[in-house]
Amino acid sequence: MKMPAVLSLPLLPTSAAGDLPKQIELTELRHRVANGINQATDLERKEKLSTELWLRYQEKIGLDILVDGEMNRGDMIQYFSSRILGFQEGELVRCYGNRYYRRPVIKHKLESKGPLVSEMWKYAQRLTNKPVKAVLTGPFTLMDWSFNEYYTSRESLCRDLTKILRTDLLRLIDSGAQIIQIDELAISGNPKNFSLAKEALKELLRGIKAYVILRFGYGDLSTVWPKMKNLPVDNIHVPFANSRFIELPLLKKFPTNKDITIGFLDSHNRAIETPREMDAHIKAVLKIVPLKRLWLSSDAGLKTRSVDEALAKLTALTQSAAKHRPH
Repeated sequence: MKMPAVLSLPLLPTSAAGDLPKQIELTELRHRVANGINQATDLERKEKLSTELWLRYQEKIGLDILVDGEMNRGDMIQYFSSRILGFQEGELVRCYGNRYYRRPVIKHKLESKGPLVSEMWKYAQRLTNKPVKAVLTGPFTLMDWSFNEYYTSRESLCRDLTKILRTDLLRLIDSGAQIIQIDELAISGNPKNFSLAKEALKELLRGIKAYVILRFGYGDLSTVWPKMKNLPVDNIHVPFANSRFIELPLLKKFPTNKDITIGFLDSHNRAIETPREMDAHIKAVLKIVPLKRLWLSSDAGLKTRSVDEALAKLTALTQSAAKHRPH
């Protein structure tokens, strides 16, 4: 796989990691629909309006690759589990800080019941001339962050999830998606199962003709980073801002020929990165990662930030990238 020839990206391409802040009205409307007060069509209309608003924001900021902002998703697990047969909504569990999600329970054999992300991606891409990155939660993370009460082995569970996700991935490719991001945040927190995650990725991406980014979550990357070069992806997204780049030496000790997306924005910090901070971090990374292979992004999704905070952070990203591009 390699960057499709039809895409013309500058050096140091910029993009948000995935989800973006939701307006309070959208969140409230989702609750009203869940309680039967409003119609689902009302929510769908609001989700599309919010998606278009964020596309315009990203265009104005000058991001090179856009995201739909995941306005139609509650979170990266629940959204997918609610659209796959065999899952049942579970209890609230804490994922980090004071953030919670309903950890789904697998009660029956998992089966597809329709499109997952392909429909919203198509809607978003029709609204802009810039490439829109399609973002899917990976099979390993969906498995690892769910309770399993049906499958007798993790291998068979992961295999069924991979099959379901691949169906929608093929829909994306058929619709023209050229940049695909697979979020496998659970790998860095569960390195002992790296081989299972690797095999799932190989099957998920078999024969896929697109540029694929694999996004990792927070955690100790030291045990899995040396194995990264064997993964069937084009680009590896690592979150460094929140940890103040303490794992940057890994990239020097275990170099890779793949492109690397670095999280230069701390998604869990309200403070806006200053030009001086951004400049110092980009210079430090460029001593290790060649200019032609470095991409810039946020550590993770920015949905926990306010709209103003997210806009300011992403603006800092694009301005810093422009400063370091050859003129």
